[in-house]
Amino acid sequence: MSLQAYKTAATRAETPREMEYRLFGQVTRALMHASTVDRSDIATRIDALDWNRRLWSALATDCIDPDNGMNSSLRAQIISISLFVGRHSSAIMRGDDDFEALIDINKMVMQGLAGPGPGAQQAA
Repeated sequence: MSLQAYKTAATRAETPREMEYRLFGQVTRALMHASTVDRSDIATRIDALDWNRRLWSALATDCIDPDNGMNSSLRAQIISISLFVGRHSSAIMRGDDDFEALIDINKMVMQGLAGPGPGAQQAA
């Protein structure tokens, strides 16, 4: 089996939730790396911030769709986070803030996408 065929099969086996988790993981790793590079490495910092901003923008755009099945409160929260991500990304590039808040937000979303941890059903 060729590598491309394996990649195609792996992609087809992923649920949308797993795909979102994987994407958030990739973007968050890029943010974490960008947070460690020298401030003069603008390309690395901008690439990570832009990727994260585009991810959140796509989520917000999806939330605006009237056919979106999520409840309106959750959709509004996602749109608000998207707006925050845009503002905070600009602040980072100006040197007024750091990457920590963006990384924390993405990690929290990833925890939600991963579902309840072991033993969560026992506690319920």
